[in-house]
Amino acid sequence: MQLGRLKGSHPRELAAGRTPVPNERHEPYHRVQMDPSAELARQRMSADFVQQRHKPPVELARPRELLVACAPMRSNVNLSRIVRAAGCSGLRRMICCGNAKVIGKIARDAQTSLELEVHRTLAPVLRRLRAEGYDLVGLEQTTGSQSLYEFRFPRRCVLVVGNERAGLESEVLDVLDAVVEIPIYGPPHAHNVATAAAIAMYEYCRQYPQG
Repeated sequence: MQLGRLKGSHPRELAAGRTPVPNERHEPYHRVQMDPSAELARQRMSADFVQQRHKPPVELARPRELLVACAPMRSNVNLSRIVRAAGCSGLRRMICCGNAKVIGKIARDAQTSLELEVHRTLAPVLRRLRAEGYDLVGLEQTTGSQSLYEFRFPRRCVLVVGNERAGLESEVLDVLDAVVEIPIYGPPHAHNVATAAAIAMYEYCRQYPQG
């Protein structure tokens, strides 16, 4: 009686006790991936974690060319949080509008490390920055906006952040070169403005880690 032959195997291999090798015409090879949990366990065995408070900042090879420009904010708490995130991102300049007041206890050292400009309205400042060679990138949910996961920031650009309630008004949207949005996976369907600004700034830093 003739035994049925396994795909991709040879009778001599079976007789020798070898494991049949899949035939690529029938069963493609699969790359073996390491279990992330096993990799973390290996790292835990080879490293000791000791808290280090206030480590020195990463040195940049070149100054950041990202600016943040904020529409008039309802809350100076949010504005101060954006200032702090901008400082941690290595920015040197930030533009505020309206009755902007930075709270030192929130912004911390970023209040003095950043050059803060306060203007009455945002659109005229953006037009001037475009004339200086900056691309204008809005952070907003709009038609035609691109996912932050896929957007490639120009190195020399302005991240334009809107009001907590009103977002970016049409007068500002009209002067932008691009709009990005952060994917949302549940209610309340939008991040706090300071959180959103920090996420976008760090995505820029990820794309340009050396400045």
